[in-house]
Amino acid sequence: MNSLSVSGKNWILRKYSEENLNFLKDNFSLDEITSKLLSIRKIKREEINSFLNPSIKSFLPNPYNMSDMEKSTLRTAKAINQREKLGIFGDYDVDGAASTALLGNYFSELNLEYETYIPDRKKEGYGPTIKSFKELIEKKVKVIYTVDCGTLSYEAINYANDNKVDVIVLDHHQSEVKLPNAFSIVNPNRLDDKSNLQYLCAAGVAFMFLISLNRELRNTNWFSKNDIKEPNLIDCLDLVSLGTVCDVVPLIGLNRAIVKQGLKILKLKKNLGLKTLLDVCKINTNPSTYHLGYLIGPRINAGGRVGKCSHGANLLLNKDPKYSFKLASELDHFNRERQLLEKDLLIKILNETKDKSDEPVLILSGKNWHEGVIGIVAARLKDKFNKPVILISLDGNIGKASARSVVGFDIGSVIIAAAQEKILIKGGGHKMAGGFSIQAKNIKLLKDFVFKRLKGINEDLKSEKPLLLDSVIAPSAVNLEFYNKIALLSPFGSGNPEPKFIIEDLKTINGKIVGEKHIKSVLIGADGSAIKSIAFNATENDLGDYLLKKNNKSFNIAGKLSLNEWKGQSNVEFIIDDISVNKTFKNTVPSSIG
Repeated sequence: MNSLSVSGKNWILRKYSEENLNFLKDNFSLDEITSKLLSIRKIKREEINSFLNPSIKSFLPNPYNMSDMEKSTLRTAKAINQREKLGIFGDYDVDGAASTALLGNYFSELNLEYETYIPDRKKEGYGPTIKSFKELIEKKVKVIYTVDCGTLSYEAINYANDNKVDVIVLDHHQSEVKLPNAFSIVNPNRLDDKSNLQYLCAAGVAFMFLISLNRELRNTNWFSKNDIKEPNLIDCLDLVSLGTVCDVVPLIGLNRAIVKQGLKILKLKKNLGLKTLLDVCKINTNPSTYHLGYLIGPRINAGGRVGKCSHGANLLLNKDPKYSFKLASELDHFNRERQLLEKDLLIKILNETKDKSDEPVLILSGKNWHEGVIGIVAARLKDKFNKPVILISLDGNIGKASARSVVGFDIGSVIIAAAQEKILIKGGGHKMAGGFSIQAKNIKLLKDFVFKRLKGINEDLKSEKPLLLDSVIAPSAVNLEFYNKIALLSPFGSGNPEPKFIIEDLKTINGKIVGEKHIKSVLIGADGSAIKSIAFNATENDLGDYLLKKNNKSFNIAGKLSLNEWKGQSNVEFIIDDISVNKTFKNTVPSSIG
């Protein structure tokens, strides 16, 4: 344990097999650090090549392996042949917007008539309702696709059935044993699904559906008969990547290939909405998972959080440059508004958590907390306290909640179980996140229920927050050559964390505050090597004390490498996550390999 870590984190070096490291070096012509990182991640020897060079073709299974995929495909082909009007009901988050755009853009290429519906987060809540389906049906829709929702939408789907409208569910949220009476439900998290694609987000499920549909239309010569060019589905991987990264599903298997290839498509700026957002965000470098997850995604989400729920999907569907710029600019404005709301609520809630810090799950409620930001604030609190967090916004006697969890505690299944016990009005989710509505009088019941479910599952959840690190490196390793070796393991995200390193015995040469709360600094190592670094939000914590003061005290830093590209110049800097003052680690990666 590193008791003098500035943030109070326990620095832990990840374990690896020296024997496996040497095997990878000798048999795959890999250098020391790449072999070490692969060994740490326990990538199987037979999967090394596909991990380092993931392709859609090598990971793509037969779509019909998924339950109800064949049924969904044939019903859609029938609708296309009979020129039936189609409807897309999407969720208001990034995954829902991306999935809606995937289907909508594909239907547009086929010159099909369709309608979209994105519910209002505050007025309608999550998922289809009788009211929303009624509106689509009144527009003469004959088939409704629910994307990123629908698995638990019993009433709305029954209403569609009563009106002779088929509902095809394309979702990834956890299901109950009993499923709605939809025409078909394609969801790898159905209890009876055997596809082993549980890690897909809704955009990934929608992509699999389009592959299946495209194949069916090709096999029946629909494209040639109708004189329509067959869409190139590779071109839509930018949208699939967006949903995959922003929904924080594991970047393994097919997901890894999707994001690896999708970033290449994103760079080509084929989707006008994404191109416009890249411009608005002033992203001039090669797009990365960071850009998707922390710059693009939050802006698409922002509309749903502050009252313009359809803005995100509309931007990704739009073909008019002027209108795209208007939508992107408004989303950028909404995102700044969201940040202020989030900051205010976080400060307010932190003041109320002091007497609850020992509870295994943080379950808090308050009157009229902004429903659009409680999910983000829950995520911030989860990161801060390393425990599951549930925030409930009360409006009268009814509360609406967002939940975020940590590895080892499946919050989605807990929410579904609580709904089955009638503790909740309704709810759902997946392993790491969920949402529900509840009567205020049942909040105490919910706490008891959740605490009981957590007890004994994973004692590590209650321990001090760890900071998992891959290796100690020399200051001289912070360079482009070393960065490129690390980048071989990208894309990084859930399931494939970005490598983090320790650099020891550094002193500050100079430091300055940028962007009001971040600190850029130049540090010098014992070997005389100088490195550029940045620590985000460091003025708000104790990191700033070390980075802004010139003194003779040396310290260690933990964090990751980042590439800055500007006007044709590439520079590597170190993003500091934490600082410690005692020297604990000795297995330094020699500067000769970087």
